[in-house]
Amino acid sequence: MVARKKTAHFEKSLEALESVVDDMESGELSLDDALKAFEKGVKLTQECQQALDEAEQKVSILLGDSPAAEPVPFDAGPADA
Repeated sequence: MVARKKTAHFEKSLEALESVVDDMESGELSLDDALKAFEKGVKLTQECQQALDEAEQKVSILLGDSPAAEPVPFDAGPADA
């Protein structure tokens, strides 16, 4: 049950981050609103990164019993993709 809540929180944070990015890319925000959006985006990014780090740690622990199964860094490709 806790894992579902964390997953739901991650997904909600990611959606909010995408919304912040869309708002900022629109170019319609005032400087003050853009700064507030940027601050919110940084916070959301940190929350998402923490959730991903926890998931990676869990995978590493689960794969730890098998020496042949080692985690490989995920390459998402170019940042602009």
